[in-house]
Amino acid sequence: MKDLRGKLSRSIRNKEMVLLVCNCRVDYSGRAVSALGWGDRLVLIKPDHTVLVHKPDGRNPVNWMAEGSNIEVEESDGSLIIICDSVNPREHMVVTVRKVYSLESNKLKDGEVLVSAGSEADMARMIYENPSLIGESFKPVRLEEQTKHGFIDVLGAEGSVLTVVECKRYKAGLGAVQQLRRYVERLQKSKGVMKVNGVVAAPSITKNAMNMLGDWGYRFVVVEPPMYLDLDKSEQRRLEDY
Repeated sequence: MKDLRGKLSRSIRNKEMVLLVCNCRVDYSGRAVSALGWGDRLVLIKPDHTVLVHKPDGRNPVNWMAEGSNIEVEESDGSLIIICDSVNPREHMVVTVRKVYSLESNKLKDGEVLVSAGSEADMARMIYENPSLIGESFKPVRLEEQTKHGFIDVLGAEGSVLTVVECKRYKAGLGAVQQLRRYVERLQKSKGVMKVNGVVAAPSITKNAMNMLGDWGYRFVVVEPPMYLDLDKSEQRRLEDY
């Protein structure tokens, strides 16, 4: 383990990306206290000292330390000890490695920033700029109207009746309808009006959510999130084309 300790220490000191496949145990204290027994795992140490411990399945790390952690590597009784400490928040994680399957490290460069589109905020902005997506009589008033229960995506009016639009980038479920109702009831109370229209805007909606909308007198409008970064869908070939 002595040679591995030296290589790992140098890689961390040189701000390299480290991929350690090993048999290890993990002890953590901080936001909570946890102990993970012996098992085969991937330990990923990034140049900014983010530390992630992954099990063989699942996409999320089972243990992790945020960027900026202080990392020390020691050797004890034939095991490699990776000690991670953070002051703010105060956290402590120890990865004890008893068998190393592979250890790789590389100096990586990536100066690009992720540019994304199609969020619910993008949907709300698109509706605000194209109100006919909701209906010919819909007139938007404000984006992200704050209420006690959160932010209304788009607040508008249909004639003299206030209208709340709740945007969902994926299939809308019962939660979207319940959220819409809370916004509607809050507006009714704060504005002192009996009638407020409610609209869920999403690519699709579950059957139960659609039934709930009808029960409460709200409606559903099909709106696709604006995927500006995608190629024109009309130019994309489908799997059955091949």
